[in-house]
Amino acid sequence: MALTREEREQFLTEPHIAALAVDAGAGRAPLTVPIWYQYEPGGDVWIMTGLDSRKSRLIQAAGRFSLLVDRTEPTIRYVSVEGPVVGTTPATLEELREISARYLPAEKVEAYVDFSWKNHGEQVVIRLRPERWVSSDLGQD
Repeated sequence: MALTREEREQFLTEPHIAALAVDAGAGRAPLTVPIWYQYEPGGDVWIMTGLDSRKSRLIQAAGRFSLLVDRTEPTIRYVSVEGPVVGTTPATLEELREISARYLPAEKVEAYVDFSWKNHGEQVVIRLRPERWVSSDLGQD
């Protein structure tokens, strides 16, 4: 069964690893990679990636991308969201801390943030405006 707007938005607020897909150009399948993301109901979805990464370059060229998040327990559920890029900004230390805290145990966040900020190069935050949704829960009646 398709999820309601509230159900799919709530699902995206949970810390799932997303599969990001973006057009990779003529003669290529879409680039599909796992990525952390952040979302609040009614807002934009944002990701953080290296400024010079392949995914960053492809997203900027395409002007849009999609994310797919899923789970298998307690029921098989997924949400796919697609939309245009509505902003790309240099990542801040606060954004890095926020997204890291979403996925890592509290006691690991500061060490990861410190390492990442010093070693991963210049990062950007890319914001997607949800435009199209596909969702389902295969365990619902």
